[in-house]
Amino acid sequence: MGSGVLPAFADDVPLPQPKPAIGPARPAAPAPWREPVSFREAAGPDFDSAVVTSALSACRQRLDKVARLRALPRLMGPGACGGEDMVELEAVLVAKGKPIDIKPAPVLRCEMAEQLTLWVRDDVLTRVAKTGATLASVETYDDFSCRGRNRVRGARLSEHGKGNAVDIRSITFTDKKAASLTDKTYAKDVRADLRASACARFTTVLGPGSDGYHEEHIHLDLIQRRGGFRMCQWDVLEPPPPPPKPAEVAKVEPETGARIEAKPEPSDGDDDADDKAAEAGTAAAPASAKIALADIPLPRPRPPAKRKKARGGGVHFPFNLLR
Repeated sequence: MGSGVLPAFADDVPLPQPKPAIGPARPAAPAPWREPVSFREAAGPDFDSAVVTSALSACRQRLDKVARLRALPRLMGPGACGGEDMVELEAVLVAKGKPIDIKPAPVLRCEMAEQLTLWVRDDVLTRVAKTGATLASVETYDDFSCRGRNRVRGARLSEHGKGNAVDIRSITFTDKKAASLTDKTYAKDVRADLRASACARFTTVLGPGSDGYHEEHIHLDLIQRRGGFRMCQWDVLEPPPPPPKPAEVAKVEPETGARIEAKPEPSDGDDDADDKAAEAGTAAAPASAKIALADIPLPRPRPPAKRKKARGGGVHFPFNLLR
């Protein structure tokens, strides 16, 4: 021991633990979405550069004739969101009249924008015109949005994330009045016709009664399902019953002591009774007036005053004289 040689068991002595950090440890922040470093990475493995051309797609050529739009050729990310041949639909052109504004202007795939344009021009505009109103604009609620279905975290990617869906809130007329497509006070026959036309044109239609997420707007998309399956879940709610009429209250004249002149009514055939009433100097009151007056209770007659009999031979002495 005195020679300075360490004992053999010195290697078994554990080293002191490092000093812990002051305060609770912070969890690592999730890594933000990383921008692609190249076009090839952003475009994905299925992108074929040979088909890239400056010519408009067949959809764009058709849509340019019936809509006013802004081209957004391709949207990429984050993740699987985005799509090609995207447009921002600003208005629907009509043959005669002012264009129908779509506001806020939705960002959609060209095919989705085309079907929305045709639905507004051929179905909504025509059906509204039958009511005598003129369609001015269509109000949207949501369009391209990179999120899960029904905004549920971790859910399957919504068609909104592909620019393949749009939510419609209401329609506005040229007289500045508006009607929500889910408002049960709006004409039921109009809502029923718009539902039928939407379900015939789009592969998914969700509204009141579908899943609890679409009670205030109508969801439309063009998702492709196996076997051509379509989903149409939009309950056309019954309008509320009319308010009850106020109860009719019989009018009763207050008793003022003045004579109430009854308005003459056409004779019911009893001319003799009318003649006798005229000779007596009184006018015959109509049946309704007689019933009203009969309901008024008459005051009771005042009872006669009782006289006190005097005592002592009829002589009355004041009380103070008998003291």
